[in-house]
Amino acid sequence: MRKRFLAVLLTATMALSLAACGSTNKTAGTNSGSNSATETTEDSATTDTATAETEEFNPDKVEDSMTIEQVRESLGAEVPVADGITLGAVAKSFSNEFWRTLQEGYGVAQESAKAAGLNLTIKVDGTTDENDEIGQQTMTDNMINQGYSALMLSPISDSNLSASVQNAKDAKVPTINVNDGLISTADYYVGPNAYQNGLLAAEWISNKLGDKGQVAIVVGMAKAFAARERTAGFKDWITDNNSGLEVVAEQNADWDRQKAKELASTWIQQYPDLKAIFCNNDDMALGVVEAVKEAEADILVVGVDGIGEAYESIRSGGLDATVDSFPYYMAQVATECTLRALAGQEMPRVVSTPQALIDTTNVDEDAANIIGWTDTTFTKAQ
Repeated sequence: MRKRFLAVLLTATMALSLAACGSTNKTAGTNSGSNSATETTEDSATTDTATAETEEFNPDKVEDSMTIEQVRESLGAEVPVADGITLGAVAKSFSNEFWRTLQEGYGVAQESAKAAGLNLTIKVDGTTDENDEIGQQTMTDNMINQGYSALMLSPISDSNLSASVQNAKDAKVPTINVNDGLISTADYYVGPNAYQNGLLAAEWISNKLGDKGQVAIVVGMAKAFAARERTAGFKDWITDNNSGLEVVAEQNADWDRQKAKELASTWIQQYPDLKAIFCNNDDMALGVVEAVKEAEADILVVGVDGIGEAYESIRSGGLDATVDSFPYYMAQVATECTLRALAGQEMPRVVSTPQALIDTTNVDEDAANIIGWTDTTFTKAQ
């Protein structure tokens, strides 16, 4: 009963929120690696520090969070936009498809506003390296200095944009933390429930394996909120459901495909009974798929993000599943919430965005239809 409960609860949440599957060109995100469950690494200290810094605010645990549909029901369907607003969005590296899709979603929001006769500009910037924390900070500070109306930020870590957010506060520029790299001092958070990513993956693997067998976890960066939450959700599902799944290895691969492949190759030799590997993002999962194929092993591989390449891999019999976070729609939700805040509307601090587990049963379904997406209605502020 408990295992079925999560699926039923998610379905209800998706119906309320917008939430669920995805088409290949309007899907989701990114993340990277962790550390062996039986090993202690230098990243553990970083994890403990990052966790301590953000334990006072965890968007996955906020009880009064709302979905965008609930926001629209509460505040009205129309979004008032003042003339001449310029929004800044800072993402991670556009070498990762997730962030390119998020960028595309921001572009759609801008064009929709312009189609409604509004003068809205959204400038999106991203690093060339997914580890360039200082580069992200420079981008953010530049936007503050240039007088942007508000900032939508997806930081690399939980701390690299903290000083920039304080600079924004001093300049009275609202900040919206989008999807990843938790900024506890940002005014708002818009993104999927990362903890639930792990719950969904664990439940799916349990069902496929008859709730027994050895599993491993490829974690992203220890300092990344989403990586910690996805890993915690996966392991907690196993514990809370008295599952027969056994986590025999857990290690960081820093969101890197090649590192994940090498890690998986090692595990396949070390654990001949390994049955499944959960990866904190799709890029790493696709690297693991390569290792599994080369070893001719029978191991399930599940990722997170729902990037187009992951969809294609599922179709071709490579990747077994991904938890899609729909960055294309996430960006549009973030833009709408930012504009509502600028219009003086009383927004909830956390707005949750849709997600769903994608496998061969729904990989070809259209995301907009499944999540019941309705485009934002923009109107000129009075």
